[in-house]
Amino acid sequence: MASGSHAIAFRQAALFQSLWLQVASHVRTDRALPARFERVLRQHRGFGSRDRRLYRELFYTTLRFLPWLEAGAGAGALTDNDIQLVVWLSASLPATQPMKEALTAKWPALPPRTSERAALAQSLGRSRASASLLPDWFKQECPTDFSGADYDSLTSRAPLWIRLQTGDPTSVEHEFSARGWTWDVSKDLPEAWRLATDVEVESTQAFLRGQLEVQDIGSQWVLHQARPQKGEQWLDACAGAGGKTLQLARLVGPEGTVIAHDIRPAALTELHARTSRARLGNVRSVYEVTGTFDAVLVDAPCSGTGTWRRAPHLKWSTHSSTLTEMSGLQSEILKKFAPFVRPGGRLVYATCSLARSENEEVVTHFLQHHPQFSMWPRSSETRRDSSPTGSTLLPSRLDSDGFFVATLERSRT
Repeated sequence: MASGSHAIAFRQAALFQSLWLQVASHVRTDRALPARFERVLRQHRGFGSRDRRLYRELFYTTLRFLPWLEAGAGAGALTDNDIQLVVWLSASLPATQPMKEALTAKWPALPPRTSERAALAQSLGRSRASASLLPDWFKQECPTDFSGADYDSLTSRAPLWIRLQTGDPTSVEHEFSARGWTWDVSKDLPEAWRLATDVEVESTQAFLRGQLEVQDIGSQWVLHQARPQKGEQWLDACAGAGGKTLQLARLVGPEGTVIAHDIRPAALTELHARTSRARLGNVRSVYEVTGTFDAVLVDAPCSGTGTWRRAPHLKWSTHSSTLTEMSGLQSEILKKFAPFVRPGGRLVYATCSLARSENEEVVTHFLQHHPQFSMWPRSSETRRDSSPTGSTLLPSRLDSDGFFVATLERSRT
């Protein structure tokens, strides 16, 4: 008879199989799949926070390694070996560790821990162990091959990065230390700190005092490439909830101004709350834009191919047709906001995409139709891939999401 821990682990495995079956048929079509899964979780009123963390981690792990599981039972089902593989590949968190240890002991087919994920899948009899963990169409779009560090990063779990919003991090350090947390400070962007993925940063006094924000280091990198100057007047044309808006407000300083625009009232409401918490007095939200600016940031809506580390469901619900649709929208947005750049000012185009169709090709198309703009000189920073029409940050460079940024300058006449 199985021990208590083994019995619990097998019940959890069976329950996850049933949870997965309720969303499996939507994997290729629903770009809001995590919200669908959350609704399934809410049906189980007996779940505590640890239960929800466990099943979320198994859900996201299944999505990351879906091609290795598709040779299983079919019709979206997961076999016992599939569950075994998912548990083994899941992150070692307080919520997952008991299940990982119990199933490792009970299922002798599970090989010793190895860093070679493909070797593990092969040892479990995966007929498609050599299948790419990225969709085939992406090979024509991504500015890197499907091997090596870039591939490993893009198919692994994303880290947790924060951005300091204080010039004196002493109190933040003391609070983190008191909680037993450790962190790494980026040598590239000193305000970027990497923490363990399971810490609850938003419960800290430092967060409530506005001394930090959760923001991927790649997102922080975008504005450092654009090099905002103290005292400049900026328009954040697609501000959303304001991750880059807050960073931009700090970079231009109290003597500068950031006008945040978005068509979604809920996004601007959240931005206002975040701005108040950060005690930033140089941000103003608007629905209608007037005037011209030293610089305009167009952080455009995109397919999100650069975010697949933290949103792996988008790998399977994004298609080449998605890129065609998004690139048309991006071109229209650039065209709409270009007139708000003053003569001699800058237009900064950014996406969280790694697709050429949404990045270099959009910039090229814009420059062909707007001769008053030209590429602005890029910095000599080397930890990125550059092209004549912009810079791409691949996830392996800074352990980040993937981003693209291009800075264009408007002529003075």
